[in-house]
Amino acid sequence: MTARNEPSPLPQPVVGVVPTPCPDVTAVSLPERRRVPVRQILCLLPLLLVTAVAVQHRSVLAEGFGHLRTAEWPWLLAAVCATCLTWVAASFTRQGAVMERLPRRRLLATQFAAGAANHLLPTGVGASAVNLRFMTVCGVPLARSSAALALYLLAESVGRVGLLAVLLLAFPDALRLGTLVPEEAFGPLLLAFAAVALVAVTVLTLVRRVRTAVRSFLRTALGEARSVHTRPSRALALWGGSLAFPALQATGLAAVGQALGLPVPPAHMAVAYLAATVAVALVPTPGGIGSVEAALIMALVAAGGPAAVATAVVLAYRIITVWLPLVPGALTLGALVRWKVI
Repeated sequence: MTARNEPSPLPQPVVGVVPTPCPDVTAVSLPERRRVPVRQILCLLPLLLVTAVAVQHRSVLAEGFGHLRTAEWPWLLAAVCATCLTWVAASFTRQGAVMERLPRRRLLATQFAAGAANHLLPTGVGASAVNLRFMTVCGVPLARSSAALALYLLAESVGRVGLLAVLLLAFPDALRLGTLVPEEAFGPLLLAFAAVALVAVTVLTLVRRVRTAVRSFLRTALGEARSVHTRPSRALALWGGSLAFPALQATGLAAVGQALGLPVPPAHMAVAYLAATVAVALVPTPGGIGSVEAALIMALVAAGGPAAVATAVVLAYRIITVWLPLVPGALTLGALVRWKVI
């Protein structure tokens, strides 16, 4: 007689042992994507741009350094000192354009780095971008940072044109304008200005969003300007720096002219510099490289200098003010990006 099949007993759970859950296939984490080192790339980008610009203008650099070897060093040292003081003047103007107190050392380092950025991008764009980022990192809202930037540009333009007007009144024979700008060129220039003004007015009239944005920006900018001018220290820094900046630049050119024996009075060289930079501000080339040299040479010739010596003076001046600070400025810019100052 066969035994009856009885059901097997259920397995009893083991006390104190936690059952291991089955691995969920959907819960397995995928390998993380490698992040693109954007900040490291931005640190190296200024040096790459400096190298590219230097290679492109290597003949100008060689000729400029050749002229520096034959110059009188005390005058060249004066030009270097005037160039260094331009960054201090720019720092004063930047601080005067905003109500918040900006950290002094970082502000000065930012102006030095902004000079390098300004020579690598179209005129004014590099320095404006660096300073706009610096102010926003310092806690200034973007709208007010933009208004402060516009106030700085306005003050710098007024200071440069005003200083030129004063020097022209004091030295009316400093420039032969017919040599600097031919009479037949005035007609095309006026037509170009009229066309730009017409396009701007048409856009503001027809595009409602642009008109609203411009109106809002103007309100913010006017409010910022009123606030700045209620504090005498800010107003003094703004307008004092905006006058000192072009004056120091013109002083540097006059010192290089003395170092190379340019037979033009220093005041006339200052007038030539201011006139050339006002004219070249309309040409959007990176740092004015190329256009500034041509305008300065024409201005010095219009002031009575020989073309050969004027060319040597301009090349030596641009070596001191542009090319020598370019690599340290690019390194400073990369360091500020890495340290999240900008």
